[in-house]
This record gives sequence, C-alpha cells and structure tokens, in this order.
Amino acid sequence: MNSITLLGPKMVHKFSHSLIIFRRLSNHPLDGDGGFEFIEEPLKKLGSDYDQRLNLKDEFGGDQKQFSLRKGFIESVRLDAKRVLEVLRQDGPGLDARLVLGELHVRPSGILVREVLLGILKNINFENKTRCAKLAYKFFVWCSQQEGYQHTANAYHLVMNIYAECDEFKALWRLVDEMIEKGLPATARTFNILIRTCGEAGLAKKLVERFIKSKTFNFRPFKHSYNAILHGLLVLNQYKLIEWVYQQMLLDGFSSDILTYNIVMYAKYRLGKLDQFHRLLDEMGRNEFSPDFHTFNILLHVLGKGDKPLAALNLLNHMREIGIDPTVLHFTTLIDGLSRAGNLDACKYFFDEMIKNGCTPDVVAYTVMITGYVVAGELEKALEMYQDMISREQIPNVFTYNSIIRGLCKAGKFDQACSMLKEMETKGCSPNSVVYDTLVSCLQSAGKTADAHEVIREMTKKGKYAHSRFKGHKA
Repeated sequence: MNSITLLGPKMVHKFSHSLIIFRRLSNHPLDGDGGFEFIEEPLKKLGSDYDQRLNLKDEFGGDQKQFSLRKGFIESVRLDAKRVLEVLRQDGPGLDARLVLGELHVRPSGILVREVLLGILKNINFENKTRCAKLAYKFFVWCSQQEGYQHTANAYHLVMNIYAECDEFKALWRLVDEMIEKGLPATARTFNILIRTCGEAGLAKKLVERFIKSKTFNFRPFKHSYNAILHGLLVLNQYKLIEWVYQQMLLDGFSSDILTYNIVMYAKYRLGKLDQFHRLLDEMGRNEFSPDFHTFNILLHVLGKGDKPLAALNLLNHMREIGIDPTVLHFTTLIDGLSRAGNLDACKYFFDEMIKNGCTPDVVAYTVMITGYVVAGELEKALEMYQDMISREQIPNVFTYNSIIRGLCKAGKFDQACSMLKEMETKGCSPNSVVYDTLVSCLQSAGKTADAHEVIREMTKKGKYAHSRFKGHKA
C-alpha cells in the first residue's frame, strides 16, 4: 500500500521529536479550500493498480504479459462493440435487439462487454438515462445467456455504474445481490459505487455497517474492511463519515496502519480539527509507524499554507535523512501552499531547490508557480516562468493557459490574451468553458463588449457556451 519499511527505534524517536517541532510551528488557523488536490489525488489512487490488474484478469483471463494480443484483435473487438451499440440504439417496438444481436454472430468476451458498457456509460444524459439503463441490462442479460460466457465482477461493476448514473437505485441493489449469489464477492469497488448513491448520512452509515458485517466483502488490497471503506469515503470527500467509521473501527478492536492514519489525519485537517490532527500524528509516532510518501505530502501542505518555509525545509531534509527523496509532487504541494499564503519568494526558492535536487518540474509545478505570480499581479514573472516552461519542453495545459490569460487581462493586455487563446488552439490544447469564461468576464468588465461578443460567438460555435453564464449577452 505504498508505505515505506518501518524505521528503527532511533529513527522513530527522531521523527517523534520532529513532530513536536512541526506541531509548534504549524498550529495556525486554516483558511481557504485550495491546493488539496495535490494530497487527495495520490491518496485516492491507492488500490487502483490492483483494480486494473483484476480487470485485466477478468477480461483476458490472466496477466497481460502472458498474452500477445495484437492490435488487430483489439480493433476487431472494438468494431464488434460498435456494431452491438448500433443495434442497441435501434432497439424499440419495431426491433428486438436481442434477436438482432444473435444474428451478428458476435461472441461475448470480457473486453467486448467492457467496450459496449463503457460506450453506454459515456453517452448517458438526463433525457436518455432510463433508456440507457434498460439497454445496458438487456445486453447484460443477453451476454449471460450465451454459451461459454460468464459475467465477471468487472462487468457487474460497469452495469452498477450505469445504474448509479441513471438513478436506478433499486436495480443497482438487485444487481449487487445477484453478483454475490453468483459467487462473486463484493469488493472495495462495489462499495465505492454504492456509497455514491447514498445522499443521506443515515443511508451511508447503514451501507458501511452492511459492508463491515458482510462475510463476502473482499477488501483486498487493503489491510482490513475498515481501510477499504475509509479509502472509498476519501474518494468521495466524505470527511465527517470518515471520522465516524474510524471510531467504529477502534470500537471493533481493529488497529490503524499508515494508510488509516493518512486518511483520518487528512480528514481531520479538512474539517479544521488541527488539535486532533496533531494528536493522531503523535500517536502514529508512538506506535512506531514511520511516515510514508503521503504523510510527508500532507505535512508539507500544512506547513506551506501556514507560511512556514523554514520548518518545511527542515522536513524536506529529514525526509532525505531517512531515505525518502522528495518528489516533484512534494515540492509542488509545498509551493502551492506557500503561494496561497502569499510567500512567492519562498515559492521560487523551493522551485529552484527542486531542480537542484534533480527533480524536473512538470506542467503542474510550472502552472502552480505561474498562477501564484498572476494572483499576486506579477505578470512579468509569470510570463518568464511560462517561457522557461516552454524552453524545458513542458507542454502547457488548459490550466496554464487560463492563468496566463487571466494575468494578461488583469494587466489590460486584451489583445495578447486573445492571441494566447488562439495559440492554445493551434497547439492542440482545447479551451474549456473556464478559459472562455475568464476571457469574456474580463472583456466585459473592461467595457469591451464587442470583443466579448466575438469570444461568445466562438464559444457557441464550439459548444462551450451556456446562456446562464452571461445574461443579456447574445451570440
């Protein structure tokens, strides 16, 4: 679970001492809600490799290395999936899709079922959701009736996702029961799908209790069922529910591991409960759990937002002492926090330190720096950072361009902002609605109504325009 080997007693004592220093330096009021994605996303991805391997086994019958699946075979299956989807689209009073599917001479397989169900899932919208749910089930049943084919857990989960998107909750639960009756255990992925459908806290708690008590819950690759559930709740940002599950875990006599501590500490931090955050951190040290990649990422975020660059530097040095080399993500997390605290000098210091330590800044690191300069009104430094990014062959993304365009607009350089919009399109980076909104809002605020209308026309042409955004401004 991506945790490092436990350190010896001396190192644990040393880390416990550094926790005391950390606690003293970072005990500051929390502000804002930004930058958390640098902590959340790596934590949320834990276990995803296991899911991918499991899906691969479901679809191909073993590890990928054991198969020489040629590109032609994959393309053939995708063509079959398109034919199946076309038949399903025509299903109705004048055409029974199940009969036509039989005439296609298509043989169900794990990969075919995945392609078809993903095709349905991607096309769900408010108007067609009832029909999509019915078509998915019709195809699912048809496949199960074909000789030599049995549905895998992955196939069940895909249909569950479709039901969840289509608000077919009763059908979703029936499918869960059917899957278990067929001998396929509920997994962490099953829980993640179901918890998304629980709008009320009471329903979510009942679901958690059901999974805790379930004898068929396969919680791998996690240590125990509670960790699988805590991770699922983290994915959905259910911080208060994480607190409740953690208390139930302790009452049931289960012990924490490094993943448990990371998730619960992060939840406490998001809820603004710094005292409890520090108590857990101290407890982790007393129980001789060494911090891992994610623990340090959380601590660096706290120190960054608290504008504690010296404490952050000490923590980075401590990481190296115990054999953990800070990564681009660690530096980016810290820089983002310091940027939000308004300490751009410290941001630049740690950006340079990152390069000195052999870490190549990626597009995210550059975008964080650029955004910090733009927010502070230092456009020239933002543009210098942008040019440095280009010179190092890092390709700007939509967030990079949005920050630059915002900075140019703030400085009244609207022609350059419009040119930047065209540049990103020529470089294959499609502007999203946020980029257009930024430019239009700035043009309107500056009284450049005609230019704003021109951008709105472009938005409309490319399907990015929603009338609710700019009332009174017609394309």
